[in-house]
Amino acid sequence: MEKLSVGQILVRMGALPSDQTTKVLDFARSNNIRFGEACLQLSLCSEEQVYRALAKHYQLPFANLAGKTIPTELVDLVPKEVAVEHRIVPVAARDGQLTVAICDPTDFFVIQDNLRFLLNREVGCALATPQALDEALDHHYRLAGDLSSVIGEAEAVQAQAGGPGQEESLDANDAPIIKLVTHLISTAIKDRASDIHVEPMADRVRVRVRIDGVCIEREPYPKKLQGPILSRIKIMSRMDMAEKRRPQDGRIMMKIHGREIDFRVSALPATNGESMVLRILDKEKALVDLEALGFHEADFMRFERIIKRPTGIFLVTGPTGSGKTTTLYAALKKLNRPDVKIITAENPVEYCIAGINQAEVRHDIGMTFQRILRAMMRQAPNIILVGEIRDRETADIAIQAALTGHLVFSTLHTNDAPSAITRLVDIGVKPFLVASAIMAVMGQRLVRILCPKCREPCELTDVELKQIGITRQQAEGGTPYRAVGCGECNFSGYRGRKGIFELMEMSPDLREMAFHKRPTMEIRAKSRSEGMVTLQEDGVRKILSGMTTIEEILRVTHSSEFVTTT
Repeated sequence: MEKLSVGQILVRMGALPSDQTTKVLDFARSNNIRFGEACLQLSLCSEEQVYRALAKHYQLPFANLAGKTIPTELVDLVPKEVAVEHRIVPVAARDGQLTVAICDPTDFFVIQDNLRFLLNREVGCALATPQALDEALDHHYRLAGDLSSVIGEAEAVQAQAGGPGQEESLDANDAPIIKLVTHLISTAIKDRASDIHVEPMADRVRVRVRIDGVCIEREPYPKKLQGPILSRIKIMSRMDMAEKRRPQDGRIMMKIHGREIDFRVSALPATNGESMVLRILDKEKALVDLEALGFHEADFMRFERIIKRPTGIFLVTGPTGSGKTTTLYAALKKLNRPDVKIITAENPVEYCIAGINQAEVRHDIGMTFQRILRAMMRQAPNIILVGEIRDRETADIAIQAALTGHLVFSTLHTNDAPSAITRLVDIGVKPFLVASAIMAVMGQRLVRILCPKCREPCELTDVELKQIGITRQQAEGGTPYRAVGCGECNFSGYRGRKGIFELMEMSPDLREMAFHKRPTMEIRAKSRSEGMVTLQEDGVRKILSGMTTIEEILRVTHSSEFVTTT
């Protein structure tokens, strides 16, 4: 009997539409990844569906570890060092054979042989999802206890060392504090957080994590552990331990859940102590492909055509945290070839991309955007990325680079795409330079997308239709969904984020308007008449396709910005 491929199994399971297999295969080949990984990156299947298909393909049993507690007698059969090093957890023991869960089926034979030698017994393997496996490892081996028990252990050492009221008696290098901070970081990574906020309050230490752009409060820490916790984070990020009056920046590099994670750490003195923010920079999740950003097909084709032009400036606009850098990195990844020289000036360099020359701004030694840009021009690049245009001098150099035969990418802090034209004029760039150098501007926001496992179809009310500015006739043919909530999405109803975009391509008429310093509203009206789909209109398309909800689109845009159709 012929062995079925992973794609064929997913189609037979009903997890993947048969007409999507060619798209997944092309995506997998172009990015040199496996079929299952391509399905996950394109958000076509859930992780469990992909790994159930992999288990069938490799003829392995599937271990459903989600929410399961492994008996202590099983856990004791595998030492902690062996479990963590090989990324396994025991799931069954029968007739002298131990079955362990793994997440990489290609490592099956190597792991099996190694474990037979280390454990001196017959070993079989079952396949589990990486997320469920890491959660089981955290619970049974890495952390060995929940947050309450870890806090209790730290408080016990604190009381024994110095008694109540002496906050500094517990040292930052004591095992309970190390375990507590490790628990905080590991849990945030597992929950797909983008940053961790440790904020001293008058009576407690508040902990919040930002997941899919929304801050969620976690169990607080006792006030008496504030000093040791903040000191531990400072030690890990190589900050000055004695400095508590001035802001500080640091960096942590850790291997968590089998991959390298980089953290940018900021300490800000506040009323009740130093507020700490750890920004999580996960290279695996940040360096996404253009196809995974969430473009509508028409916008994707325009975007891809524009970035392949040889000269001009392409600007991406939006507030902090709207995914501008991720979009530009995706564009550079697409354009990164051996015959193209790409140089970037960033503050700071967040993710390293193979084959690209990345320079970091360092004001302490005079390495400013302007100085790096001037030096770039002597390096004969084809493509230049400027992390951000925030002053006239940087803008002038970027525009000169565009006018002398380079393709320039950069970001600008404006609310929408048309505002970028007037913003550049406001900071002092001459209108004729703006009109001649800018080739396109794209505004974007990030919206949470519905959890595919628990979302439910719904009917839009007249009030909701009015909120998004469309009629019932215009909504026909779409299938809107509502958020429900399940264990897969931490009961939020959402899992992951995609972009909503408005792409304004400069036409002769728009260049003329930029030259004559026409107001933003006129530029916006003209670009819409030429076919630009606004952020709100792109949001409506994603609502009707079942990707997100009205509440989410209104959260990142304003109801008044929708043009009501009469």
